Amino acid sequence: MRRAQRGAVASAVAAVALVLGAGTASADLSQSQLQSTTDTYLFSQSLSTFQSTRAARPYASQLDWSSDGCSNSPDNPFGWNFVKACYRHDFGYRNYKKQSRFTESNRLRIDNNFKSDLYTICAGSSTCEATANVYYAAVRQFGNN
Repeated sequence: MRRAQRGAVASAVAAVALVLGAGTASADLSQSQLQSTTDTYLFSQSLSTFQSTRAARPYASQLDWSSDGCSNSPDNPFGWNFVKACYRHDFGYRNYKKQSRFTESNRLRIDNNFKSDLYTICAGSSTCEATANVYYAAVRQFGNN
C-alpha cells in the first residue's frame, strides 16, 4: 500500500512540475512587454546580473543575444575584461534596431550605459578608465552601423 501511495504522490508531483514548468516557459511577449524587458536587461540590471541573464537567453525567439564581443577592439585590453560590457552594448544596439527604437537619443543612452559598465569593470583604476574612454569614443564615432 505504501508503495502505491508513494507512486501516486510521485506521479502527482511530476504532473505539478510539468504544469509549472510549462507555465514558466518563455511565452512570447507583447511589443510593450518586449521593450520593457529589453530596457530592464539593458539599464536596470547590474552588469553581473546581465551576464547571468545572457547565459540563460530568455525570450531567445524575440531577443537578439548575439555579439561579436568588442568588434575590432581587444576584448581584454591590458588585462581588463571589457567583453562583458561589449556584450551588453551589442544587446542594446541589436535589440533596439530589431524593435525599431534605434534613435540617436537611444543610441546615446546605450553608449553612456556602455561607458558606465566599462567604469564598473575598471573599479576606480584611472589607467583602465582612460582605456574605457577610448572605447566609448570609438562607439560614439563609429557605432551607428
